[in-house]
Amino acid sequence: MLGLLSALLALLVVLASITLMLAASRDATRELQINRAASLNRFVELAAEAESNGSADQLDAEMRRYSELYDEGVLVRIGDRYLTSGDLVRGGGELDDTLRRVAMSLPRTELPLVTPWSSAHEFVARPFGTSGQVLGAVVLEVDTGEARADVLQRWLVIMGVAVVSGTVLLLLAWRLTLWILRPIGELRAAVHDFAQTEQARVLDEAGPPELRQLQRAFSAMSTTVTESLEQQRQLIAETSHQLRNPIGALRLRIDTLALVGDEAREHALHTVQLELARVEDLLDAVLRVASAEHRASERNAHGPTDTAAILLLPVIDPVDVVAEELQRLAPLIAHHAAPVRVSGPDRDDVAVRCHRSDFGQIVAELIENALKYAPGAPVDIRISVTGSRATFAVRDHGAGLSADELDRAGARFWRSTKHRAIAGTGLGLTIVSRLAEANAGRFSVRAADGGGLVAALELPCRPEHEVPA
Repeated sequence: MLGLLSALLALLVVLASITLMLAASRDATRELQINRAASLNRFVELAAEAESNGSADQLDAEMRRYSELYDEGVLVRIGDRYLTSGDLVRGGGELDDTLRRVAMSLPRTELPLVTPWSSAHEFVARPFGTSGQVLGAVVLEVDTGEARADVLQRWLVIMGVAVVSGTVLLLLAWRLTLWILRPIGELRAAVHDFAQTEQARVLDEAGPPELRQLQRAFSAMSTTVTESLEQQRQLIAETSHQLRNPIGALRLRIDTLALVGDEAREHALHTVQLELARVEDLLDAVLRVASAEHRASERNAHGPTDTAAILLLPVIDPVDVVAEELQRLAPLIAHHAAPVRVSGPDRDDVAVRCHRSDFGQIVAELIENALKYAPGAPVDIRISVTGSRATFAVRDHGAGLSADELDRAGARFWRSTKHRAIAGTGLGLTIVSRLAEANAGRFSVRAADGGGLVAALELPCRPEHEVPA
């Protein structure tokens, strides 16, 4: 890349330099030509007067003064007479060729382009006479020495500027190449390291905006993948630990079946079935956690404020989903004899962006938790809208949690010591939190005024013109 940029910049500098040098030569040539054209016209005027009155004294005097001043020769032909000044002498060559051309009424007033290696002397000439007859001619010798020196000086300045500007441009090209290629090299190394170690690497943003965007995307991707892998490893380790006790208990009870009599066998089988149900519940919860964490990781890869990703979420009516879940949980609510009170907008008055099955699972999990850990106490469900966010909150009237326990709420397999006697896996709030992340939402648990807990889910609202699914 540096070689290509250097070649292009060198070509640009050379072309610009050549253009400027030619312009300098043209300017010097034009200036010299205008000056000598005025002198040539003056001598043509004097020669015509001399031819008409027969006296060439004034012409001869001005020719000598001109030659002394400019060190250039002048030749004037009037009829068959020749007047000369300076070192101009007839005798063949370019001078005689110029005289022959002028005799044929062919003036020579254009000077060739002046360059440092141009001829030291050039000739300009004009005939004079009547419209049908050439009576004479004036030939002016032009000394190009001063013009050549001026052109050489300008060329040297242009070449100096070209060398300096070329060097500066090459340095800029080198810096530009590093600016572009160094982040690419670091990104390549980061990709290689990530493939080898599976460890996230946050790249320092550098280079053009497109590369910065790519670096941000790689950093987010590697972080998300690393977190996902770490979550999977932790989930496997924690699940193995949690399964050790029920599996051990199952083995012990199955071994006991071979020793008990027929009258105790039915009770032993019942305890085995209970342990199997516990293992099944745990495995089902682990699978739901793994699925929710995977989807949350995919969502986090887009960033929390990625509007395009949020717009891909379906629009649902949360009031409708809550009503469905309450109807499904009616037997459980009746069993706990707990009144469930719902407040908030009517149906079709609010809609949120969330997968319907995910929202239904969140609603069911939070209601079941409230019934389980605060049996017989009222459960308050409230749906509210603030700006572009809708909040679904479930409040119980149980014993609640301490400040330290609230900080740990939602951790995998964590359960408060005061609830160890209540059946559960310790994964309910984890599933809710991950499903909230998967739907661009936020989940929180806080202490309620007057006792109990408030589990709140925030989700993005839909624009007014969209229709709920």
